[in-house]
Amino acid sequence: MRGGRHSRTGRPPVSLPPKGLFITFEGSEGCGKSTQVQRLVERLRDWGRTVRLVREPGGTSIGEEIRHTLKHSKANTAMTWEAELLLMNASRAQLVREIIRPALAAGEIVVCDRFYDSTTAYQGYGRELDLETVRRIIDFAVGETRPDLTVLLRVPPEVSAERLRSRQSTLPFVWDRFEEADRAFFDRVARGYEAIAAAEPERVRVFDGTGTEAQVQSAIWQVVAPLVALGAA
Repeated sequence: MRGGRHSRTGRPPVSLPPKGLFITFEGSEGCGKSTQVQRLVERLRDWGRTVRLVREPGGTSIGEEIRHTLKHSKANTAMTWEAELLLMNASRAQLVREIIRPALAAGEIVVCDRFYDSTTAYQGYGRELDLETVRRIIDFAVGETRPDLTVLLRVPPEVSAERLRSRQSTLPFVWDRFEEADRAFFDRVARGYEAIAAAEPERVRVFDGTGTEAQVQSAIWQVVAPLVALGAA
């Protein structure tokens, strides 16, 4: 029982902690995802909520080593798509059990920069691995731990490509194996995200990523705020 009134026994009600909330962000390269992740985390903390920010692949000591192998190591150029799929989910399995589940159990809000939808889109659709195999491996990695809300930022392919070129030319260069993929790969990734959103419209909410940072943030907050209020009620 929540609220300020006494129960029928005459004893004051037990004050329950806020419910945990799991929010993930998804989108193709250059969609503005990481910027919006940071904006949401800051706003949630301004609301007084405890927020755990994590990323995929990574988020744990083991996961960060896997991230380097997957994305940035010059020794990874011969990696097969199957190995990529398994390494992604090895990092994910560690993150779920070491960080995400304990944080949710403690009533925290977990915000994750990518989660298993990225694997479906990038390794399933992008790499063209068997989708049923991808699903089974994801299920093994995450078990019952599923997002309450997934924010999917959508931008046209030409916008994604231009933002990626701009990022590569203006930021300190860090070689990323995924950014080496061709346009056809990213077109398949985009189609994968569209299929995911169509299959789970209640969980996956699609936002136009071409607006200003403030416009996109406002649209996301209109969806997130009621969930946060419900969890704290």
